[in-house]
Amino acid sequence: MKKDIHPELHEITAHCVCGSRFKTRSTTSDIAMTLCSQCHPFYTGEQKLVDTAGQIEKFRKKFKGKA
Repeated sequence: MKKDIHPELHEITAHCVCGSRFKTRSTTSDIAMTLCSQCHPFYTGEQKLVDTAGQIEKFRKKFKGKA
Protein backbone atom coordinates (compact mmCIF):
# COMPACT_ATOMS: atom_id res chain seq x y z
CA MET A 1 0.00 0.00 0.00
CA LYS A 2 1.11 3.54 -0.67
CA LYS A 3 1.98 5.66 2.32
CA ASP A 4 0.10 8.84 3.30
CA ILE A 5 -2.90 8.35 0.97
CA HIS A 6 -5.28 6.48 3.28
CA PRO A 7 -7.58 8.32 5.69
CA GLU A 8 -7.12 7.82 9.41
CA LEU A 9 -9.49 5.44 11.21
CA HIS A 10 -10.85 6.49 14.58
CA GLU A 11 -12.65 4.35 17.15
CA ILE A 12 -16.14 5.83 17.55
CA THR A 13 -19.49 4.96 19.10
CA ALA A 14 -22.26 4.69 16.49
CA HIS A 15 -25.81 5.27 17.71
CA CYS A 16 -29.28 4.50 16.41
CA VAL A 17 -32.54 6.38 16.94
CA CYS A 18 -33.82 3.42 18.99
CA GLY A 19 -31.09 4.08 21.58
CA SER A 20 -28.75 1.24 20.65
CA ARG A 21 -25.01 2.05 20.66
CA PHE A 22 -21.96 0.08 19.54
CA LYS A 23 -18.27 0.73 19.02
CA THR A 24 -16.76 0.64 15.54
CA ARG A 25 -14.03 2.30 13.51
CA SER A 26 -14.67 4.99 10.92
CA THR A 27 -13.05 7.87 9.10
CA THR A 28 -15.83 10.17 10.34
CA SER A 29 -16.25 11.36 13.89
CA ASP A 30 -19.92 10.39 14.35
CA ILE A 31 -22.37 7.88 12.83
CA ALA A 32 -26.11 8.24 13.44
CA MET A 33 -28.41 5.55 12.02
CA THR A 34 -32.15 5.21 11.61
CA LEU A 35 -32.12 1.38 11.65
CA CYS A 36 -29.85 -1.16 13.31
CA SER A 37 -29.98 -4.87 14.12
CA GLN A 38 -31.83 -4.09 17.37
CA CYS A 39 -34.79 -2.38 15.65
CA HIS A 40 -34.77 -3.60 12.01
CA PRO A 41 -37.86 -5.72 11.16
CA PHE A 42 -35.73 -8.48 9.60
CA TYR A 43 -33.91 -9.11 12.89
CA THR A 44 -36.78 -8.42 15.29
CA GLY A 45 -39.46 -10.38 13.43
CA GLU A 46 -41.94 -7.53 13.79
CA GLN A 47 -43.37 -6.16 10.58
CA LYS A 48 -44.29 -2.49 10.46
CA LEU A 49 -46.43 -1.52 7.49
CA VAL A 50 -47.34 2.03 6.66
CA ASP A 51 -50.25 1.86 4.22
CA THR A 52 -50.48 5.03 2.19
CA ALA A 53 -53.74 5.32 0.27
CA GLY A 54 -54.40 1.57 0.29
CA GLN A 55 -51.32 0.63 -1.75
CA ILE A 56 -50.67 -2.56 0.21
CA GLU A 57 -54.26 -3.78 -0.12
CA LYS A 58 -54.21 -2.92 -3.83
CA PHE A 59 -51.02 -4.99 -4.24
CA ARG A 60 -52.44 -7.96 -2.30
CA LYS A 61 -55.65 -7.90 -4.35
CA LYS A 62 -53.68 -7.80 -7.61
CA PHE A 63 -51.47 -10.79 -6.75
CA LYS A 64 -53.92 -12.77 -4.58
CA GLY A 65 -53.98 -16.08 -6.47
CA LYS A 66 -50.48 -16.06 -7.97
CA ALA A 67 -48.47 -17.45 -5.08
